[in-house]
Amino acid sequence: MGLDTPLLSAALFTEMRDVLARDALFAKATISALDRTHLFEDFCHSAQWIRPYFLWRPNLPDEADNHVLELALNGGAPVVLTWNLRDFTRGELRTPSVQVLSPTTYLNRLANEGD
Repeated sequence: MGLDTPLLSAALFTEMRDVLARDALFAKATISALDRTHLFEDFCHSAQWIRPYFLWRPNLPDEADNHVLELALNGGAPVVLTWNLRDFTRGELRTPSVQVLSPTTYLNRLANEGD
């Protein structure tokens, strides 16, 4: 599994599906609800599904974010991509094996690797 293989769990799938169904979030977007559905389906098909076997309880400031870091730890992911850097770096459990990066930082690193 490389950096290009996303991980999914039932909890993350449900959260992503619910967010994508909030039409108000996409009111100014040029992508239709049907196109969002198709992109999400493609994303799900490319993901490696992980059933968390151990709850790490990183105790992030937002309890609802814990499952994302637990998924990364259970799936051996080296990176979590999120815009919520502040909460993900303030947990009680330190996870040196998992970097927390913004999508922009991650894409910039990918672009610089190609140079």
